[in-house]
Amino acid sequence: MEPLRVALAQTDVILGSPEANRVRLPEWAERAAAAGARLLLLPELWNVGYAQERWATLGASLTDGAGDDLALAARQFGLYVVASVLERHGDALHNTAVLFSPEGDLLGTYRKAHLVPLFEEDRYLRAGQSLTFLDLPWGRVGLAVCYDLRFPELFRAYALGGAVGVLLVAEWPQDRIEHWSVLVQARAIENEFFVVACNRVGQDESGEFGGRSMVVGPWGEVLVEGVAAEALLVADIDVSQVRLTRDRLPVLNDRRPDLYGALVER
Repeated sequence: MEPLRVALAQTDVILGSPEANRVRLPEWAERAAAAGARLLLLPELWNVGYAQERWATLGASLTDGAGDDLALAARQFGLYVVASVLERHGDALHNTAVLFSPEGDLLGTYRKAHLVPLFEEDRYLRAGQSLTFLDLPWGRVGLAVCYDLRFPELFRAYALGGAVGVLLVAEWPQDRIEHWSVLVQARAIENEFFVVACNRVGQDESGEFGGRSMVVGPWGEVLVEGVAAEALLVADIDVSQVRLTRDRLPVLNDRRPDLYGALVER
């Protein structure tokens, strides 16, 4: 199987301005397609950012607003596209990661399970209640959003569920960017799979964001890493490396859930 070329659109987000952000989406998608990528990631809440006081009026269903824009870009440029959107579902708002196919079909969603107290997400959003596994031509992947990175149990669950990697979108602050770099690598190393992590850059009234988007392989190798500036980052992923790494160092086989399983579940 040929490697999967992924592209990370490490972009700024204009706070609370869907129209200003959506007009740039075709530019990033066109650049990704021109680079030969099959999969494009955008940052968390790519079209509205952390405009919490305005979220009530900015949320939309997944078939409208940001979701419709992503579907159109996926179809127009023949890409799988991953991002998170502010989803309105009934009387609730969710920070929802979505994955669209090159045909523009919504293949799966993941509602952010861990809400950030520092950003008061829990005041405005409802947490998700399940993981999301998606079977792509290159293998099974999981979806995650920003703060989820601090919870190794979630990533381990994806690994045990057969994922060869996790696609992570984020708005990770600059003042904790060293945590981001270490944790992305740690989640890849401890689960012996790929972590494809796209973070935003820029600064607005909600904070300053640090970039450093990364693709990390199952042996901990950094395949590409950005700095704190807008960029399209591209890397090739050979999913066969997951099996080879796990054969070489069978960490998952050597777990002792009989010893610590009940403690982890508390």
